[in-house]
Amino acid sequence: MNNLINLILTRRSVRSFNETPISEKDLELIVSAGLEAPSGMGRRTWKFTVVTNSTQIQKLAAAVGEVLSRENYTFYKPTALIIPSNLKESRWGQEDNACALQNIFLASHALGIGSVWINQLKDICDHEKIRPILNSFEIPEDHTLSGIAALGYPKEKIEPVKRNSPTHFVR
Repeated sequence: MNNLINLILTRRSVRSFNETPISEKDLELIVSAGLEAPSGMGRRTWKFTVVTNSTQIQKLAAAVGEVLSRENYTFYKPTALIIPSNLKESRWGQEDNACALQNIFLASHALGIGSVWINQLKDICDHEKIRPILNSFEIPEDHTLSGIAALGYPKEKIEPVKRNSPTHFVR
């Protein structure tokens, strides 16, 4: 089977990470895969922010948990976050970021790194408890988030899952 097809078919969300840090080289490679994603009219109005400081990751997770009333929220304790942000005025910003995240997830999987989509910030990134943290990460005020990639090495082996096939061919 083609390697790319195999990666697509075997990637799964990981919600339990060990504490092994991801190398900067691997994180740079993963971000470069995100940067190669399609972008509406090729505008590429995004910015990618990589956070590897566990205290900062948990500070953001705790603020999200507080705003959403989710006690002990942790983003599953990843060792890294990749945060694609995009201009609020970008017509295709959310879609662009989704395409970038998919590339990030597949590149992570290719390197044996687990990932999970964190989508809780979509509607709260400008909340008074969230925006100062994003500002400290140098995410521009005129940017919004539609998803975050939480990354880390899986604590346990992820088993394949049989998926339904809601496909209908018209011939």
